[in-house]
Amino acid sequence: MVIQVSKEASPRPFLKWAGGKSRLIQQYIPFFPKSYKNYYEPFLGGGAVFFYLQPSAAILTDINAELINTYCCVRDGVEELISLLKEHKSRHSKDYYYSVRNNADGTDIEKAARLIYLNKTCFNGLYRVNSQGKFNVPLGRYNNPNICAEVLLKAASKALFHAEIKQADFTEVLNHATSSDDFVFFDPPYYPISDTSYFTAYSQNCFSKKDQELLRDTCAELANRGVKVMVCNSDSEFIKKIYTDINFETYKIKAARSINSKIKNRGTIDELLITSFKDFYLPKQ
Repeated sequence: MVIQVSKEASPRPFLKWAGGKSRLIQQYIPFFPKSYKNYYEPFLGGGAVFFYLQPSAAILTDINAELINTYCCVRDGVEELISLLKEHKSRHSKDYYYSVRNNADGTDIEKAARLIYLNKTCFNGLYRVNSQGKFNVPLGRYNNPNICAEVLLKAASKALFHAEIKQADFTEVLNHATSSDDFVFFDPPYYPISDTSYFTAYSQNCFSKKDQELLRDTCAELANRGVKVMVCNSDSEFIKKIYTDINFETYKIKAARSINSKIKNRGTIDELLITSFKDFYLPKQ
């Protein structure tokens, strides 16, 4: 008898996140390093790469305090979180959505349940805040949103059990990754490929050109220590140049972009996968 395991029973992202890497994992697999002991992900977001790799030791960070609080609550208080999400699900309506959106108070676990609820019911699963740092995405059009994915949340909690999770700037990784035993995966806000590119703020602070250059310098310092570094970003001349300047390898990845305000601008585009190492199995040409 063949026993089928539910997809939700396998660890995977429990949040919809703009730029999430779930659909790109299969293209990334040949480029992951063959060996490492410690994993670092400084732009955590939806955490697709972490959930795929399931490393035995990991430090997961992000500048987004609400996001980090939610991950900590999934790791440390998943049962209480599920109970709160079930309540959100039972009360869900248009008026209830906007009531929850307009009230950011509460305990850490209540704030985590609020973020997940809004993420599952807002338009396109976007995370966007205004200049005051307030979540401002309108209600999405869903007939039956999956507000409380109980099995998925428990699987994510188990995967996160041994991970260190904290709010931090991406440069914080320099305090931890020191050798070839370390693998760092960077998934920063992408550099615009045109002046009219549509981007969704992942925090109330934008990620500037200087930030991209600081990230490049951080990658260079890590590589000098022997750390295995992987970066994804837009297929732009600026990004290609700054990483070629430090002798990183660049590879093109085909990505489907579905989170765009204009339907005509959705579709498949090229992205870059950038590595400091060649300790992987290159795909056959």
